[in-house]
Amino acid sequence: KLLAQVRTDGGRLFFLGVGGSAGNCSHAVNDFRKIAGFESYAPTDNVSELTARTNDEGWDTVFVEWLKTSRLSERDAVFVFSVGGGDLEKNVSPNLVKALQYAKAVGAGITGVVGRDGGFTATVADVCVIVPTVNPETITPHAEAFQAVVWHLLVSHPGLKASETKWESIH
Repeated sequence: KLLAQVRTDGGRLFFLGVGGSAGNCSHAVNDFRKIAGFESYAPTDNVSELTARTNDEGWDTVFVEWLKTSRLSERDAVFVFSVGGGDLEKNVSPNLVKALQYAKAVGAGITGVVGRDGGFTATVADVCVIVPTVNPETITPHAEAFQAVVWHLLVSHPGLKASETKWESIH
């Protein structure tokens, strides 16, 4: 319902992730735009801006400053892909934590697909899928693989799907 409301209200989806999750964000942006008809973006898709902000302002604030420039509002949603969900105390993905604090402050929706215990994302998200730890040796690959499963299920859900995908249209 959260995602459908964002689209109905003319809001945008902002995908945030680092490392392999950033790669998943790029793919998800494509699918949410092309298949589900959302205006969606990922800050990690613009290497020039990402590295300039990191150099000039710092890694911790790279996403929050990008969201401010994008004029994040209550009509929008932030979608996090992360293995751990962010943790300021452990200094893991502090950029995600600060971006989520900002999103909460402006009233944007927050959703995520995260591993482990969900970290900060799970504590502030409106909707959060926490991928259970099946094997402590494979937390990262399981979390990142399930990110893909979840976003593909979302874009093909009848309540969100706006366009037929190529292979499903061939009879």
